[in-house]
Amino acid sequence: MEFIKSLAERVLNGEKLSKEDGLKILSIDDQYVMDLVEEAAKVREAVFKNQMEFCSLINAKNGACTEDCSFCAQSAHFKTPINAYSLVSKDQMLEGAEKAVMINANRYCIVVSGRRASKEEVQKIAEAVKEINKTYPVKVCCSLGTVDEEDLRLLKEAGVDRINHNLEASENFFKNIVTTHTWKERYETIKKVQKVGLSTCSGGIFGMGESDEDIVDLAMTYRDLNVDSIPLNFLMPIPGTPLGNAHNLTPLKCLKIVALFRLFNPNAEIRLCGGREANLKEYHDIAFEVANCLMAGGYLTRAGREPGKDEEMARRLGRYLVKNRESFNKNPLNA
Repeated sequence: MEFIKSLAERVLNGEKLSKEDGLKILSIDDQYVMDLVEEAAKVREAVFKNQMEFCSLINAKNGACTEDCSFCAQSAHFKTPINAYSLVSKDQMLEGAEKAVMINANRYCIVVSGRRASKEEVQKIAEAVKEINKTYPVKVCCSLGTVDEEDLRLLKEAGVDRINHNLEASENFFKNIVTTHTWKERYETIKKVQKVGLSTCSGGIFGMGESDEDIVDLAMTYRDLNVDSIPLNFLMPIPGTPLGNAHNLTPLKCLKIVALFRLFNPNAEIRLCGGREANLKEYHDIAFEVANCLMAGGYLTRAGREPGKDEEMARRLGRYLVKNRESFNKNPLNA
């Protein structure tokens, strides 16, 4: 208890928690998890106050991916129950933006499958982004794979606000889930995003068989990168994938992971995304004492819960929804 009760004060005083601290956090006895949540919530409140942000996405190109990510339904290496399709039209991307605004999302992410979007696809997406920015009060993000600086600059000029590119796991564990590209490639893409002056969104998936050390290493990597948003996903096993039968998480372990990422990355938006409902279960709402953002309206190949339920939760928690291109009124720590 002495260790737990010291965490918020240490972080709020600017201390960077150590790897040993992180391993202790993940090994805390389940009976003390609510105390851990209370400490992590103090940090969230100090930086983000009562603000919460919804984001939404469009699966703008689905399946037929050359990569062999063990968790993914869209890989051409596995036989999974999805319908593959090429890049959707500009009108469909605009319809997605309208739906995002209707569910009070402040961000709208255009996501495509594959190792990287082609030059032609990037051009079409940039044209759609220009139209979205003229028409809808929502910030536009993109997740397009390992795009180069030229494409990133084009997207920035079109009005893209942020790029999502997940590391997914620690450098040490990554090779166990992906063999067709390297962790380093993904890391370098994030550095390119930062170089051109775009906001960064990068997170991970938990429950793939990673160790506690792998989880802490990923949290520390994002601290070193100083990313703006960290989406936390909890594995939803996809039939037909190598991880189709994986069940490695408990709700309380998920809570510990959320608290860990908040305490190691106090200034980052901690965004709960895929698998939050299925894995956190009865602790779902409690996790938002620590997290301050969520993916609403469904995920890439899986449905999420009804957006109205997330709005009800936000009201119960006394949160103010940031929307219509508002920015967080942050009180960043000198951590």
